[in-house]
Amino acid sequence: MVMKAAAFLLLLLLFQQAGAQNAAPCSAPEVKQFDFWVGDWTATWADTLHGTNHVERIMDGCTVQENFTDPQKKYSGKSWTVYNAALKQWQQTWIDNQGAYIALTGGLVGDSMILTTAERVTPKGTMIARMVFYHITPASFDWSWEASTDSGLTWKPAWQIHYTRRL
Repeated sequence: MVMKAAAFLLLLLLFQQAGAQNAAPCSAPEVKQFDFWVGDWTATWADTLHGTNHVERIMDGCTVQENFTDPQKKYSGKSWTVYNAALKQWQQTWIDNQGAYIALTGGLVGDSMILTTAERVTPKGTMIARMVFYHITPASFDWSWEASTDSGLTWKPAWQIHYTRRL
């Protein structure tokens, strides 16, 4: 009797694992939260500086890939953003042609998408950085890179960009 029960439990476990493997990857509804960003964008900051950003879904729709370029400064960077259903948060990795690497996590807060770095020690003390996507419409949104030196109690914008969808 014990052997039959053990065999039944093993069979049940195998069916559960097979069912989990057959579930559509990236099927959580949260995966769509970054769809506003997908497309081709003109990025404007300081009213006159312009860059472009091409954002697309890759890897069977599971990953949002960003391709940012500022031709005037010969600056370019890429990010890969995924929704981690196990952690119930977004994770992003940014790299650029100046050797930067930034890891961020976060999600929707009200009508804004906010991704934050871990706190780190700098020569000027501890710092956290975050990016905030806000004023999101189908044709445009605003983006702000911000820093906090008081563990996130207050934030100071360091770079603000207005994005307009390219037609």
